[in-house]
Amino acid sequence: MSSALDKSAIEHRNFRNDDFWKEIPGWSSVTRGEFADHRWQTKNSVKKVDQVQKLLGARLSPEVYQDMLDGQKKTPMNIRITPYIFSLIDWDDPMNDPLRKQFLPLGSQFLPDHPFYLEDSLSEDVDSPIAMLTHRYPDKVLFLPTTICPVYCSYCTRSRLIGGSTDSIEKETYGANQKKWDDVFDYLRRSPLVEDVVISGGDAFMLTAKQIQYIGESLIQIPHIRRIRFATKGIAIFPQKILTDDEWVEAISNVQKLGRAFGKQVVIHTHFSSHREITKWSQMAMDRLFSEGFIVRNQAVLQDGVNNKIEDMIKLTRQVSYINIQPYYVYMHDMVPGCEHFRTTIKEGEELEKAVRGTTAGFNTPTFICDLPGGGGKRHVASYEYYDQEHGISVWTAPNVKPGQVFTYFDPIHKLSEAAQKRWAIEGEREVMVKEAKKKAGL
Repeated sequence: MSSALDKSAIEHRNFRNDDFWKEIPGWSSVTRGEFADHRWQTKNSVKKVDQVQKLLGARLSPEVYQDMLDGQKKTPMNIRITPYIFSLIDWDDPMNDPLRKQFLPLGSQFLPDHPFYLEDSLSEDVDSPIAMLTHRYPDKVLFLPTTICPVYCSYCTRSRLIGGSTDSIEKETYGANQKKWDDVFDYLRRSPLVEDVVISGGDAFMLTAKQIQYIGESLIQIPHIRRIRFATKGIAIFPQKILTDDEWVEAISNVQKLGRAFGKQVVIHTHFSSHREITKWSQMAMDRLFSEGFIVRNQAVLQDGVNNKIEDMIKLTRQVSYINIQPYYVYMHDMVPGCEHFRTTIKEGEELEKAVRGTTAGFNTPTFICDLPGGGGKRHVASYEYYDQEHGISVWTAPNVKPGQVFTYFDPIHKLSEAAQKRWAIEGEREVMVKEAKKKAGL
């Protein structure tokens, strides 16, 4: 084996550790100590397009700046980007940078929404028996104690709730509300089949130390709850909080230790979608969580131009594994508004999973998932009943989630053949195509 091949094989072990934020003109004098402080990161988060211009100065072309302004008229999500992520964007080529694509929309990138898009694509509100809770699977619930995040992802599946109102959408967002949390805990006490609680939002990073402890202790004390998952993108986009917010880390560690004392699992689920998000700061944050005994798993979203190349997905998988994060899921993009440019086809998801499988150990290989529109839940990307690749229609069932129901997922129209695109343009043909696909599926 040649030395060049040796270096290539272990490239995923090398993490950026330079003072990359100093390449941003507005932060050229920021010290490493300042950049490491979670309070500095929060205070200096980028929330407006004019901040981008002030920070970058001549590095930002007038054309890209105008494109960003145009993007704010179309996006369902406001801007909120930590300095950590903002500094990792390649500002010499922002149009093609995978981090810019995820967090800072351009007007030129948007495509018309799919005719069958849904604001609540996964029917989380439909399957909500009580405020802040989705109960779809018999033994698992999704608890959303807040709608606030340290960054706002342009591809968010909960853009109907998160990221504040924009020019294109009005929202009724909410912050922490202990009374409503207590109502959730009462519901769970009356639901003896529930064993698994996912705490998401929003983002668990935005809960205070006291709130983390209150929620964790309340759930652990419910006898039949066995597994608790705190979901946060924070490790990927704000690792400084893990490194310098000792009160918060101590709180979630205390919950994990209490759970262990009760014989219960308390883990963290995080959300790296690009290997470009991973630096030495990520590794140091994970070293701390690993030393505290945490199991951390990763859930990525498959996005065009971000991680849908084989080499990028393999590198992401191997890098998160190397820093003790278990690759868990890669999701097909949900059919929510303002995200058509991100979506990929089911075939792309299948091909990517084939390519990734075998590059590392099985337990470090993510499962590619389609979370079905209409609340059918998470299905393996190749477990459809029928897939019409020509028209981009896949037909699914979920017998143990919603027996007897049939679900459909649709590939983005712009990735279909010219003939298929023309057929989709005829409104009367759309339901015909769906009926044809269901018939061929025998449903």
